[in-house]
Amino acid sequence: MKIKLSDHFTYKKLLRYTLSPIAMMIFTSIYSVVDGFFVSNFAGKSQFTAVNFIYPVIMILDTVGFMFGTGGTALVAKTYGEGDKEKANRYFSLIVYFSFALGVVIAVPTFIFIRQIASLMGAKGELLENCVIYARIIIASIPFYILQVMFHSFFSVAEKPSLGFIITVAAGMTNIILDAVLVLLLPQDMKLAGAAIATAFSQFVGGVTPLIYFLRKNSSILRLGKTNFDGKALLKSCGNGSSEFMSNIAMNVVGILYNLQLMNLLGENGVAAYGVMMYVSLVFAGAFIGFTVGSAPIIGYHYGANNRDELKSLLQKSLRIVALFGVCMVIAAELLAVPIAKLFVAYDKKLYDITLYGFRIYAISFLFMGFGIFTSGFFTALSDGLTSALISFIRTLVFQTAAIMILPAVWGVNGIWLSIVVAEFMSLILGVTFLIVKRKKYGY
Repeated sequence: MKIKLSDHFTYKKLLRYTLSPIAMMIFTSIYSVVDGFFVSNFAGKSQFTAVNFIYPVIMILDTVGFMFGTGGTALVAKTYGEGDKEKANRYFSLIVYFSFALGVVIAVPTFIFIRQIASLMGAKGELLENCVIYARIIIASIPFYILQVMFHSFFSVAEKPSLGFIITVAAGMTNIILDAVLVLLLPQDMKLAGAAIATAFSQFVGGVTPLIYFLRKNSSILRLGKTNFDGKALLKSCGNGSSEFMSNIAMNVVGILYNLQLMNLLGENGVAAYGVMMYVSLVFAGAFIGFTVGSAPIIGYHYGANNRDELKSLLQKSLRIVALFGVCMVIAAELLAVPIAKLFVAYDKKLYDITLYGFRIYAISFLFMGFGIFTSGFFTALSDGLTSALISFIRTLVFQTAAIMILPAVWGVNGIWLSIVVAEFMSLILGVTFLIVKRKKYGY
């Protein structure tokens, strides 16, 4: 039975509707993990360190997709909930075309100056060369990855979340197969480039396939077509998505700070160990992000339709689901810590010990992580971009930056692993505070 945005959502229906976005985000994260696995085990520790060192810079460029995906979704869902289907499709088309063009604009100068950027971050010698090789190939596919990220969100608005999952699986399998072929078969000095090519091509598949679907006549409520430039709509999308923009920018800035602290305290082993945690964290965080992305159009629709009772019900159910996810993830992470560490770095005993010890502490953060992600996304869905941005800004740039700068000075390396735990706990308190303060305004 097809689930519509206008339906009343029970726990079962809410989980069914968000299952595809959750699976989509988890699977997207998994093929990033596979990328890391092949680089670490077959290209080498130095190459793996380079990927993790430069990756935050690449992810900063991807924030355009997250911003317009979440912000545009909120605008389109709200407009659709208000009953103006034609305008909703005009907004959808404008956002897709504009974000792709913007992706090209930011990719070109970054491609040209990536060596200087990596050098300013402290990369030298072999590390610098490996950073440049990997980054330039990935940067070439940035416009398509922006499309892929955006369509993750828009498939939920289009009432086609399962189709989004299928396309994500196709892109992910492309990456995995090409990783296996290129990294394993290419000469040692080309394995890193092979991994980058695999990722870039999969992003092309993930971005172009949904583009073709929405350009053609389809059975969804959305279709790409003619549009008019509407600066207000773009600004509104940017405002709605500013939290995701700030969150991703800040998260990757924090990632750079982590790398610098770890380079000082543990050298390349520290950066490589943190890289393992980042890959795995993407998978666990993917469940929270997927649920938030999947539920946002529902929240936006009922807010636009002025269904306050349903909005209240959705919030209560969502918070309980997020809490349950958090408990399950901490248990899973602690049980899987040993096999995860062995999977990535079993070839180096010292690196393995650092990774295992750090991950067991880091994993506690999954208990709190979902609340900061969801509350920010909740206000985005309500078209309250300012509140959403404040939550994201404070959660990442303030709490995490403060933690990574202060705690290592007190507890050394343990302070680095504890930083994310402390920051996410503070974010939980922050999110709950905003929900209480804004309750009367939005009627939930």
